[in-house]
Amino acid sequence: MSFFGFGQSAELDIILDGAATRRTAEVKTEDGKKERLYLFFDGETLSGKVNITLKRPGYKLEHQGIKIEFLGQIELYYDRGNHHEFTSLVKELARPGELHHNTSYDFEFNQVEKPYEVYTGTNVKLRYFLRVTVVRRLTDLVKELDIAVHTLSSYPEMNSSIKMEVGIEDSLHIEFEYNKSKYHLKDVIVGKIYFLLVRIKIRHMEIAIIRRETTGSGPNVFNENETIAKYEIMDGSPVRGESIPIRVFLAGYDLTPTMRDINKKFSVRYYLNLVLVDEEERRYFKQQEITLWRKGDRIRKSLQMAPAPVTTPTSNGDNDQQQVQAFEKVPSPVSEEPVSAVETEDP
Repeated sequence: MSFFGFGQSAELDIILDGAATRRTAEVKTEDGKKERLYLFFDGETLSGKVNITLKRPGYKLEHQGIKIEFLGQIELYYDRGNHHEFTSLVKELARPGELHHNTSYDFEFNQVEKPYEVYTGTNVKLRYFLRVTVVRRLTDLVKELDIAVHTLSSYPEMNSSIKMEVGIEDSLHIEFEYNKSKYHLKDVIVGKIYFLLVRIKIRHMEIAIIRRETTGSGPNVFNENETIAKYEIMDGSPVRGESIPIRVFLAGYDLTPTMRDINKKFSVRYYLNLVLVDEEERRYFKQQEITLWRKGDRIRKSLQMAPAPVTTPTSNGDNDQQQVQAFEKVPSPVSEEPVSAVETEDP
């Protein structure tokens, strides 16, 4: 809004080339809703037009220059005053002067590097956007257009199964196995749990997918856990030698690829959380990290360059080595409602 109540004197629009045929992707907003944005990949060119429409006939628009920027930035919600930019490109569209009629300017950012995927979390947001600025003496005219960016990975060369024995001394000893440690976002987690020793009365067993968002560094580290899905996989007390199958479909859940130390600002990791609850409501749990990655579904004909390089997801832990560990026990009884097929409350 300008001074003296006259309002904005011109309307700005950003029109992308090929917008009618370009794919879109859903991106979560800060208020939890979703919006559809034009989808781009690393190395793709961004081009289009900037349209400036004067709102009053015969009116001239004085300006100190017109520019368009392509920005990639990370915003930490507890530090909203500072935007951490990891990509910043600028194109000058016009030198200082006057506009007497509606005007359009072409722009192109060639083969732009987009190293990270868009993300909106509990404490952090990573976004890419175009910003047009008409510089004026009193109030600049500004228009922004957000885009979605997905990062693609190739099939991991090493993807061994996760096999681990856990237990409580002289009370419970089980072995669980997942078919692999790295899954694409539409994959199926297949596994089994084998009871070697059962001397406590177990009421039921759950498995949950947990997303852990880590922001900050040093003493100012914030961890936020979110339960993406929770299943009850066993009801009743098992016996020695019993085997429980696990099958979890990842498609349909709001998942992102695993993100590790993104621009030294935040990380997003995923865990499988196995929980056993006994008849006295004591809970025994074991978490195992898994790596999620995004698989390209088809060749992208819209690229204006050679296919973008792909990365191979890596794992921080020695997941492919068999380990023997103890269950972690929650010290005080926890009372919960019966578990339905899917719950979204934090564990």
